[in-house]
Amino acid sequence: MADTALFRDTIFALASGATPSGVAVVRISGRDAASALEVFHVKQTVPRRAHLTVLSNSDGDPIDQALVFWFPGPASFTGEDVVEFHLHGSAAVLNAVFQQLGTLRNWRMAEPGEFARRAFENGKMDLTEIEGLGDLLAAQTESQRRQALSQYSGSLRTLYDSWRQSLLILRASVEADFDFSDEEDVPGSVAEYVSEDALSLARQIEQHLNDGRRGEIIRNGLRVVLIGLPNAGKSSLLNALAQKDVAIVTEIPGTTRDVLTVSLNLGDQLVILSDTAGLRESEDTIEQEGMRRAEEAARQADLVLSLCPADQPGSHVVFDPESDTNFPPVLKVRTKYDLIDTARTGGTFEVEAADEIGVSIKDGRGLDALIAALIRFGSVSDLTSGENRNNPLITRTRHRLALQSCVESLTQAGDDHLPLEIRVEYLRTASDALGQILGRIDVEDILGHIFSEFCIGK
Repeated sequence: MADTALFRDTIFALASGATPSGVAVVRISGRDAASALEVFHVKQTVPRRAHLTVLSNSDGDPIDQALVFWFPGPASFTGEDVVEFHLHGSAAVLNAVFQQLGTLRNWRMAEPGEFARRAFENGKMDLTEIEGLGDLLAAQTESQRRQALSQYSGSLRTLYDSWRQSLLILRASVEADFDFSDEEDVPGSVAEYVSEDALSLARQIEQHLNDGRRGEIIRNGLRVVLIGLPNAGKSSLLNALAQKDVAIVTEIPGTTRDVLTVSLNLGDQLVILSDTAGLRESEDTIEQEGMRRAEEAARQADLVLSLCPADQPGSHVVFDPESDTNFPPVLKVRTKYDLIDTARTGGTFEVEAADEIGVSIKDGRGLDALIAALIRFGSVSDLTSGENRNNPLITRTRHRLALQSCVESLTQAGDDHLPLEIRVEYLRTASDALGQILGRIDVEDILGHIFSEFCIGK
């Protein structure tokens, strides 16, 4: 752990939700955590077993009856000695406890995230697991919960650490070839297999990157933007999916002037749905600004729904994706489907194009099909399955950028036209990129592999 004054203090804080509540958990962590038991006149408890007792103040007056837990380090959340008081969640009880703890020398309230920071500094969790814990606390949908729990349980760490170990072994082999070539335990030149191993690892990471950003969509929500001509039914569709009147609906074209956003839970998938201004030629300055914002929102979306009324075929407004390679996928939706002459369709619900979904807000036809399409686009198979445990999804842009950097370095390391001294430097930058994700990797790791694998100095 980092030897700083910040981590030499013993810290305490409310570790549960807002009060008043039935139960409030006060967590204490640090080298002097066990002294909290003496402060409140509690006998030393059996580690990791609940102990029901009364906490008393310095005058011996009772504060509250509580469950007390004692976790000697390093077998604790932070890796330090930890004490937890499970109290009744009133402001008066917590104030009395905090006032008592605040009188102790080198004790203070914890800073935001400091318990998790100490767990990381003590090697209890890596950065991906810390991020998974944060996502688990913030999860709003079942898919977010499953993904966060998988990451918190170490799915990303296991995968990325396996790549890290492969890089360390490869780097150690090259370093040994450079520095210990006279040792009999060191194999011959490794130049011939550096390229093969580096490029093989690059292909594995590229396959991992080619995930359609599913993990980020689950974590952040599927951003869906409605676009179309004025009175195409965008606001009505937003209200229907939200099951409440979010947007104003009128017969007057151009009612919506700004981007209106609502968060929905559709099939355990968080969907962030945005209504936008109708797109048409206009001299109105405000309407022009609304259309500019509509286009900007569409380009930042994960999925665009292009709406056109059923009685106006061919009026889809779709930006040219070929002129912008980053433009999101577009799903065409035919609205106001109740306007189609049912006699012409034999009284059945049909769409006139295979790439369209027909909906009617008036009678509800097609809404289930549209919701199913949104769920399919934004979801993945069961995150608890063995396949996804072995191939977890990328959940953050930070991870994606670091992995892309790693692939670039591995590709250079696999170029056998470069001198081995240059290629090993690319191996270092590749492992550093993985280190940015995990929060670990240094020179000592490489030396450890050299001496353990090749028995140098034995």
